[in-house]
Amino acid sequence: MTTQRLRRRLLVRGVVQGVGFRPFVYTTAAELSLSGSVGNDSSGVVIEIEGAPPDLDRFAERLRLRPPPLAVVEAVEQTDIPVRGGTGFHIAGTTRDGGGRTLASPDVAICADCERELRDPGDRRYRHPFVNCTNCGPRFTIIASLPYDRERTSMADFAMCARCAREYADPADRRFHAQPIACPDCGPTLAYTGPGAGAPLTAARQLLRAGGILAVKGIGGYHLACDATDETAVAELRRRKRRGDKPFAVMVPDLATARAIVAVDDAAATLLTSPARPIVLLARRSAAGESSLFAADSIRTAQPGADTASVGAARACHPIPAPSVAPGNPDLGVMLAYTPLHLLLFGLPGDPPGPQALVMTSGNLGGEPICYQDEDARTRLAGLADGWLTHNRRILVPCDDSVVRSLDGRELPVRRSRGYAPLPLLLPVPLPPTLAVGADLKNTCAVADGRYAWLSQHIGDMDDLATLRSFDAAQRHLAELTGVRPAQLVADAHPGYRSTAWARRHAGERAVYTVQHHHAHIAAVMGEHGLGASDQVVGIAFDGTGYGPDAAVWGGEVLLAGYKGYRRLAHLKYVPLAGGDLAVRRPYRMALAHLRSAGIEWTEDIPAVAACPPAERSVLAHQFRTGWGCAPTSSMGRLFDAVSSLCGVRHVVDYEAQAAIELEGLSRAGAEGATAYRFPLVDGDPALIDPAPVLAGVVADVRAGAPAQVVGARFHAAVARLVLELAARYAAPATVVALSGGVFQNALLLARSCALLRDNGFTVITHHRLPPNDGGLAFGQLLACSEG
Repeated sequence: MTTQRLRRRLLVRGVVQGVGFRPFVYTTAAELSLSGSVGNDSSGVVIEIEGAPPDLDRFAERLRLRPPPLAVVEAVEQTDIPVRGGTGFHIAGTTRDGGGRTLASPDVAICADCERELRDPGDRRYRHPFVNCTNCGPRFTIIASLPYDRERTSMADFAMCARCAREYADPADRRFHAQPIACPDCGPTLAYTGPGAGAPLTAARQLLRAGGILAVKGIGGYHLACDATDETAVAELRRRKRRGDKPFAVMVPDLATARAIVAVDDAAATLLTSPARPIVLLARRSAAGESSLFAADSIRTAQPGADTASVGAARACHPIPAPSVAPGNPDLGVMLAYTPLHLLLFGLPGDPPGPQALVMTSGNLGGEPICYQDEDARTRLAGLADGWLTHNRRILVPCDDSVVRSLDGRELPVRRSRGYAPLPLLLPVPLPPTLAVGADLKNTCAVADGRYAWLSQHIGDMDDLATLRSFDAAQRHLAELTGVRPAQLVADAHPGYRSTAWARRHAGERAVYTVQHHHAHIAAVMGEHGLGASDQVVGIAFDGTGYGPDAAVWGGEVLLAGYKGYRRLAHLKYVPLAGGDLAVRRPYRMALAHLRSAGIEWTEDIPAVAACPPAERSVLAHQFRTGWGCAPTSSMGRLFDAVSSLCGVRHVVDYEAQAAIELEGLSRAGAEGATAYRFPLVDGDPALIDPAPVLAGVVADVRAGAPAQVVGARFHAAVARLVLELAARYAAPATVVALSGGVFQNALLLARSCALLRDNGFTVITHHRLPPNDGGLAFGQLLACSEG
């Protein structure tokens, strides 16, 4: 009796190129004794498979349920075709047939197998700075176009040696069709320029040990690095980079070292060691192991009069970052070494001891995009670096490090970039080909077509000509990778946004839609959770700045929202924003505005009043009285700034949200059991959230000598209680409460708000795949202009 045979054609869509998918198909077919072929095309991976029906079914099940670790299978389309016979299975070449699209993989951290080879003196890739395989290495940043083949990447500059070619062609090898494959005989090479002698890595480590600043060319651009435990080096890097007090990120070689400097629970460990290897914001530890806001000071103060040698010895045991790494900040941003070059920079066994914690910050001046092209880096970083560790593999796409928090065991993105971009997001409603240009701060752009959206890497703040050029390059590359040719554009409704102006300049005959800023925030979190076209939520959008249709500066908003529209239910009472950006940089201005609005006299015993020079006080009084140079604002972010100044925490800021961040850090210590101030709601359409009683409580406590941590904790409790009261007032039993906006990056506020809502029976949705700040806004813009 002849066994029945069938032949099927399967088209697999998703992140299936450059992730070991074809070798996986080959070995799976061999295990099941199936014949046929597998190849890439513009639609994805195309498989023709022939054999007994039960084996074909098992094969299809493995594709869907057990793909390679880095693959993302979005869909498997299956068609029966005529039987051809034959017994062999082979891997076909790549074609551009099919008319669809495939998806590019993000850059992936070095895998355990490659790290073992890097450390093995008997392996031919021992100490090779560019070791990689199908399970790790650069992807997005070296791809010029799809399908993902070597000739369409910057690795086309390097011809494979015979041994690498054999591995590349062997379906049983871990490097089968690994496009960045290389070895010391045929791959990229390192170079070093600067003081010191010896091989590039040796000289670079010498520079770091001596307190120098090193420019390091990585996967997605240049970093500036220095010894994170060397206060002099860190302070000098801060000065050269014009960084102000903005925190630096710290890179460490392994999880054990991370645990020595920050509090790492299981969820944080999972994030730190994930293939994306983001920067994770975590509470500091002191040398003794306890959490501390200023742990680095413990080494300096534990032994008064300690000499430099004893301080250095303490740091060798406990690599506690210096105070200038993140002054006044409650957390440290920590990431593990994610490339072989980084691991070699820390050193392998047998190398002279070097720093075990490095400041690793983007290679740029404050406000500029990251340097990624060699000549540009040589020019722009000339006054910043003492030495240069570079290589000759071209970076085609700049990509900053991603930043995340771990909150209640779940991921909260702060910046979505390396390791995540350009992974697609599923759209709950279909879209025609569309480009969303995002906001002016923390800009990302996005394209969409059908049921998928692709967000770019982090681009930055659009107040610099170089950033505008980076935006233009990013949107063109995203369109090239996805094959989306936008038929319409969507932008923020702010008439002065540079991103909106760019959309209008480049639209041609295409329509440009605009979306209110906070509506986009709420649409983004709705879409992230897959809510449907007819769903509505009570959206609470708290942030710093967003343009309202009444020309006021919104930022403390309660919206009844769906994708197609919204109604403003309530907002924080307007106060005057005097001087625009100047009021943002000087929180004492916002404090004085709120005091005046609340009817509280400006007296010198209030820290914010004392911080404002008398002459400026007179000017502000005139502005508030006449309205000259003022715009009304309902911003919750500015209220946090005001309270921070009223408590004496921060009167002038060097970076966005500094005042609120430092207030949060102090408030954590007093959060347990803090009695909340209360925000009354004034009836109206929309209702008004009146901060006056809260401000009166803050001032009374400050005058009574209450420490900032107590006042801050009571204020955080008040805002969280407000979130609950708004939900109780506006949310029907089946209505979802959605929280978005940059203020909800505040871990203390978000955790307390979510706990109160859930404890009182509300369904609450927050961000877990996109940032709540403006970095997720483009996704919301897409959904807000959908036809759903």
